[in-house]
Amino acid sequence: MATEEYLTKSVSFKLRKVARYIELYGLARTLVKVRSQFHMGSSIGFDGTRWNNARCSDPAAKRRRVGILGCGSFAYSNIAYYLEQLESGCIRAAMDVDSARARSLVSRYGAAFATTSAAEIIDDPMIDLIFVSSNHASHASYAIAALDSGKDVHIEKPHVVTYEQLTELMGALDRNPERRVYLGFNRPRSGHFVRLRRELDKEAGPVMINWFVAGHAIADGHWYFDEAEGGRILGNLCHWSDLTLAIVGLKNAFPCRVVPTSPSGAKSDFVTSLEFADGSLASISFSAKGHTFEGVREILNVHRGDLIAEIKDFKSITVVRGAYRRTFRSWWRDHGHKANIANSYCGTIRGERGRECDREYLYATAELFLRIREAHERRSEVFSVGRR
Repeated sequence: MATEEYLTKSVSFKLRKVARYIELYGLARTLVKVRSQFHMGSSIGFDGTRWNNARCSDPAAKRRRVGILGCGSFAYSNIAYYLEQLESGCIRAAMDVDSARARSLVSRYGAAFATTSAAEIIDDPMIDLIFVSSNHASHASYAIAALDSGKDVHIEKPHVVTYEQLTELMGALDRNPERRVYLGFNRPRSGHFVRLRRELDKEAGPVMINWFVAGHAIADGHWYFDEAEGGRILGNLCHWSDLTLAIVGLKNAFPCRVVPTSPSGAKSDFVTSLEFADGSLASISFSAKGHTFEGVREILNVHRGDLIAEIKDFKSITVVRGAYRRTFRSWWRDHGHKANIANSYCGTIRGERGRECDREYLYATAELFLRIREAHERRSEVFSVGRR
């Protein structure tokens, strides 16, 4: 549901929504999600390309080493929110083509300046790490410019929307081997998935994987459906294709056969079957039939060896092995957002090596979700090779 739809709903709907989200995410996360709705409707912008935040008393502080490109709801309620928790005042600047949103984020999180020019952030000598959370088609070009400017970069999903962008991004990495790239696939860093990974490693052989995902229904005119942005397969389904690849493992995955099932002309309802090189099989069902009151709903079932495991909405995981059965629950949904943003921040700003995305994996996960889109567009099976 779009921001403006939430804001025009009845008071009783809004109260029920807030109450349910407090149950799912806790009070603090719910409040920032509510604020993000008003942030998206911000109307106080600025003239020119830059607005200096007069309330920022230390704009040149050495700790301000982070820039943000794209100030939508996700940047406001996730990236900036968790960065501020990691180190207050670490954000130097934020950019958006909508000056009001750039100013709103900068004002809320006390950054030094807002801008409508990506170059102001990419060329800023004080900034060492850039989070790219703009529209999907711009992710790769902003990331490439940042890498060539000597910055490390965190790219929200999808990191590319075409094969050409993937080739260009890999070229930028080749030109800048010392630079680090992080990806916005957060679910692999969820505590529930980390537990699943440990359990899977106790078994051997191929894996049987089944995903059922109920996503938000969005209107036909939504920017996600713009052909240049990659549609919902690149905008949403890539989360689960990436997670499936993480389960199977890069060395076991390719070549991978992709078999699509979807109604003719479907924009949001897909079933994707994957057959991996080691015999692992996966089915990803993505449905968007109507409004999901509790946000995206997702259930993962996995079977490997004697292990049967189920993750529900990243709030619980049930592990069954023979007579052993145990369910682990978290207080709130844990989609791994905080851990993933912290991983990027700690890798660059705190100098902790080994946190960046493996470049072979970066290519493989993109090639896989691009092949999935190709399969559904062609309505026929294709093969993903997962390598350059």
